[in-house]
Amino acid sequence: MRAVIQRVNSASVTVDSEKTGEIGAGLLVLLGIHKDDGEAEITWMVDKIINLRIFEDNDGKMNRSLIDSCGAMLVVSQFTLYGDCRKGRRPGYSSAALPEKAKTQYLKFIETVRQRNIVTASGKFQAHMAVELVNDGPVTLLLDSNKLF
Repeated sequence: MRAVIQRVNSASVTVDSEKTGEIGAGLLVLLGIHKDDGEAEITWMVDKIINLRIFEDNDGKMNRSLIDSCGAMLVVSQFTLYGDCRKGRRPGYSSAALPEKAKTQYLKFIETVRQRNIVTASGKFQAHMAVELVNDGPVTLLLDSNKLF
């Protein structure tokens, strides 16, 4: 599982002129599902993201987590995070989960975040989405459940 995490002042996602998800301060998470991902990867990724100390405390230091800051999360599916660009000029997506599995894992990820009492919004799986955000910092991090980076 891979994620691009952006600390935001606000973020939203629109599909076919309809806003499907919107948050204020918190995290925008672009989430890619690997073909071998399961429950362990979901649990690890959710726990890692919601506990990252990337929000400022009263002294301006990044010491607070999403939980500590009472922030929200907008989750957007992003299979292109598994695009392999090492050969040729067209990315290969053989490591990405097939749509049926990816959708199940994506929805389970969102459900797991909500079980942690985080206000959570989402995009629409397999839709062409317009994502808007006001990046705070900017703070942008990459996570991989296989710890490849």
